[in-house]
Amino acid sequence: MGNVLRLLYGQCCKPTADSDAAGYHGVTVSTVGVSALAQDLYNFEITSQVPQGLSKHVVSSKKAQANWYRKLSEAWRETKPPPITPEEASRLVILTLKGHQKADVEGLLTFYGLPLPHILVELTSVAPPSRPQGLKFELYTLPIDAKAVADGDTITAYVSTTDQRESAIVPREVEVAAVQRSKARAKKNYNKADELHRKIIDLGYRVIPVQNQEVLARKYRIRLR
Repeated sequence: MGNVLRLLYGQCCKPTADSDAAGYHGVTVSTVGVSALAQDLYNFEITSQVPQGLSKHVVSSKKAQANWYRKLSEAWRETKPPPITPEEASRLVILTLKGHQKADVEGLLTFYGLPLPHILVELTSVAPPSRPQGLKFELYTLPIDAKAVADGDTITAYVSTTDQRESAIVPREVEVAAVQRSKARAKKNYNKADELHRKIIDLGYRVIPVQNQEVLARKYRIRLR
């Protein structure tokens, strides 16, 4: 699961991490799955390609899968604000694909580690967790590596640009470089891809692999006190 980095007024801040940090495939509820779904929908709008590996989880054809992603992409754009939690993303998938085969809907949710319909009912019935007193800001980060805490009082964290607060402020040159890098890698022009990634890094972003998916993320350097 991704991390929720909470910045507390007058207190030391500490990132939280769960045992699901490795990825989003499987039935475990995962915030990484939300970012991965948003990224795949973004990629679909550019390439019209559904993610590799999805066919192992569903029964319908690639043509049918493309139809799902077309519907989900439109629904995602029209939802204001877009889904952030696994529960919100799962609910959007279920409502958008209402009428499709149950095995396909549940297979798609499982692929992204999003709650299945019966689990969603259980999660919705549970009261939301209380927030710490003095909470000033909250970052939904990608998994934080132990090496990211370099000197003991500074954390390097990355937040997916599919997050609603990030998506609106991504510089145009970063978006263009990310698309060009993806095309260069598809053509196996790795030198060009590396050059574009260095440009992205210089602009404060990075493309991070998460379970065979690449996520464009913004870099944050956070000083603890």
